[in-house]
Amino acid sequence: MVRPRIGVLALQGDVVEHLRALESVGAQPVRVRRPEELDRLNGIIIPGGESTTIDKLSRIFEVREPLVDKIRNGLPAYGSCAGMILLADRIVDGIDDQQTFGGLDITVRRNAFGRQVDSFETDLDLDLDDIDGSGFHAVFIRAPWVEKTGAEVTVLGRVPHRADPTGDGAIVAVRQGQLLATSFHPEVTGDRRLHAYFVAMAA
Repeated sequence: MVRPRIGVLALQGDVVEHLRALESVGAQPVRVRRPEELDRLNGIIIPGGESTTIDKLSRIFEVREPLVDKIRNGLPAYGSCAGMILLADRIVDGIDDQQTFGGLDITVRRNAFGRQVDSFETDLDLDLDDIDGSGFHAVFIRAPWVEKTGAEVTVLGRVPHRADPTGDGAIVAVRQGQLLATSFHPEVTGDRRLHAYFVAMAA
């Protein structure tokens, strides 16, 4: 059986945690820092961390434009927390000159749930097709949420929150075609269902 080659953008953030999670679900994980390391990938993960730092380092390492091109041409990508921000087409409360890789027709709000001290954990139900997504333990650390979605975006999960402007629950997991994003960090728990879901998408 051929193991899907899944890259992890290894510029900053929860790189090692994602590599370990991918290994545990049968993928072949690949660290990606340089443009040539994007070749022959079946998919890529943009990890949690600091979105502005990852953005700046992607330009320094000259991997940004090749990655944007790959995503636009159909490379499956999954972004967790900061990775969600980087895959979004639009940001609320971004800093000056902050760029994203784009691809997801969503508007995200940075630090929507509050600062570091407002980090929290909760269980939620995710719509993961053939994978049971009930009771998924989610860790939110200075997390974004999705404020608006385009017509082709499917909402996979919500979480109740007092500051949610809609009252329907803040959107914390979305998919659009071959692009997947979550506000939370599945790589820091032992639950590998989301990684298995993404590897199945990429394969």
